[in-house]
Amino acid sequence: MKIDTWYGILEIGSKGEVLASEPFPKDIRELALRSLSLRDSRQNLPPEGFDLKAAALECKFVESPSEYYSLLHEVTLDAAKIQVSEALTPDQRIVQAVEALDDINETTNSLSERLFEWYGGYFPESGLNGESLALFIVKYGSRENIAPDDPLYLKARDSMGAKLEAADEMLLKGFAESVCSLYGQRRQIEAYIESGMEVLAPNLTLTAGPMLGARLISIAGSLEKLAAFPSSTIQVIGASKALFKHLRDRAPSPKHGVIYSHPLINTSPWWMRGKIARALAAKLSLAARIDFYSEKIDPSLPEKLEEKIQKIRALNPRPPQKRPESGAKPKKKRRK
Repeated sequence: MKIDTWYGILEIGSKGEVLASEPFPKDIRELALRSLSLRDSRQNLPPEGFDLKAAALECKFVESPSEYYSLLHEVTLDAAKIQVSEALTPDQRIVQAVEALDDINETTNSLSERLFEWYGGYFPESGLNGESLALFIVKYGSRENIAPDDPLYLKARDSMGAKLEAADEMLLKGFAESVCSLYGQRRQIEAYIESGMEVLAPNLTLTAGPMLGARLISIAGSLEKLAAFPSSTIQVIGASKALFKHLRDRAPSPKHGVIYSHPLINTSPWWMRGKIARALAAKLSLAARIDFYSEKIDPSLPEKLEEKIQKIRALNPRPPQKRPESGAKPKKKRRK
């Protein structure tokens, strides 16, 4: 009887004795991959009660029980590492990238505000902020270094700001370089998300755009979970605070969550947004399911969505009129 083990192929007799053996090289990674393949195939496994350690000693794969257990420990540890690395699926990579983008956005905004306030004391008339201000500081530093052909030359010459000392200028330029690198890192992450979404969820990308589609996957936790959501959940996903307030305090129910960032919603009149959000959520739900279950591209999804939006706009050209309040019955006065 031929059996497969994590350390080799054995030929055993009816009583479990080893008749022949083909031990593998003691390569930890190869042995780990071998053990994982045995777990998946479930073929030619050793019979119940078979002593793998004794067989390993008999076929001279190891010299002692301690060597066997030490080698087995290293192999199982490496197999666990392989499983963890394989567990990071493409949609989980997108989730991690979106969360990293949120963190880097928060950090960049905070540092940009600090740089704006700091440099504002030396050149308050610049009118620059964000990345443009950081690039300006990296290029010139002090306003006295601005070239005459620069549009800000006259403002810098007549500026009421304080004089920037050499030590402060060096510190500010280094700080500005860090801010510029964060902006560059943000663009790299955005490009990674866009390219990854085109492969992972092409239909969702066509319908929602890569960044909104990636954020929906991130909030849901995975593409599989997003595909399982009904369209009503996708419509308000990301609006948990407003939804809980509606359920707790009977506030108006939210009409949309993060899908508000879609141009079809945020550029439409207020009275259409709820209906458009409902139509968009239905198409997003369909797109997510196609991406997860069939992995085929349906180019007609954006066209059908546009047709639906046109119908909504045609049927709702003007805002609805408020209904006149019905005459309420006067409250009875309490008897004293």
